[in-house]
Amino acid sequence: MTHSVAQFGRVGLLYGGQSSEREISLMSGAAVHQAMLNLGIDVVAIDAGADLLQALPAHHLDRVFIALHGPGGEDGTLQGALEYLELPYTGSGVLASALAMDKLRCKQMWQGIGLPTADFAILEEQSDWTVIMRQLGGKAMVKPACEGSSIGMSRADTPEQLESAWVEAAKYATTVIAEPLMEGEEYTVAILGERVLPSVRIQSNDVFYDYQAKYFSDQTQYFCPAGLSDEREHELRDLALQAFKTVGCSGWGRVDVMVDADNKFQLLEVNTVPGMTSHSLVPMAAKAAGLDFDQLVLAILETSV
Repeated sequence: MTHSVAQFGRVGLLYGGQSSEREISLMSGAAVHQAMLNLGIDVVAIDAGADLLQALPAHHLDRVFIALHGPGGEDGTLQGALEYLELPYTGSGVLASALAMDKLRCKQMWQGIGLPTADFAILEEQSDWTVIMRQLGGKAMVKPACEGSSIGMSRADTPEQLESAWVEAAKYATTVIAEPLMEGEEYTVAILGERVLPSVRIQSNDVFYDYQAKYFSDQTQYFCPAGLSDEREHELRDLALQAFKTVGCSGWGRVDVMVDADNKFQLLEVNTVPGMTSHSLVPMAAKAAGLDFDQLVLAILETSV
């Protein structure tokens, strides 16, 4: 590693927060905090409340490790505030964080530059549910455009279900999108600095890989290495890196991908502050690449230097 621990100075670990992903962020923060203590880093763990910006200067920090998930921590607002305070931080900058959080605009951009991402429809009160259902191939996945961790997501197999899925998702975001339901394999690819880690294949026994399956289910299975041929693994990793870079992401993150009915990879989204819990995927990929959890935390922190 290129930096001695002392060179990081005093690190503020921001976790918890006020988004709907608070519960996960508390778990990520606890794990990262323990790793930093193990590494001998001078760390201050800060549960980010509404008074965060007033509270930060009192801690005399040299840099920040962001372990906040969802709006308010992962969407560019915090990143902008830290830029203003001239505090270096982990992960992507303002624009990339905002763009990655907004699934609709992220997909529009990928489409615009010719990267593969599933078709979609924007849902609103006056939508023609029958027409949209037909356009999407009769089965759809509905999601709020600006939430993570599968919050507010549900599957629809009829126009009536599509409408009720929209009602549910609209509780979380003003913009709601629906995509054709892809029933192929699901993969995720972690990126650490310039390095693309081995892909992880996700196999959930649930209707889809939802919040419960992501964080609490012991029925969800993960395979890393993912079992792809070398050629397909390279194709997947290259696609993930392209997707990551075109959004402008940096530092570290995770790109989620599914396989469609034609066996083609389709980009789902980029996570700019992925989970760092016992069930999380980046630590799993890092382990396959020979990095234990503490080394991973150190490598993420290095990207902030």
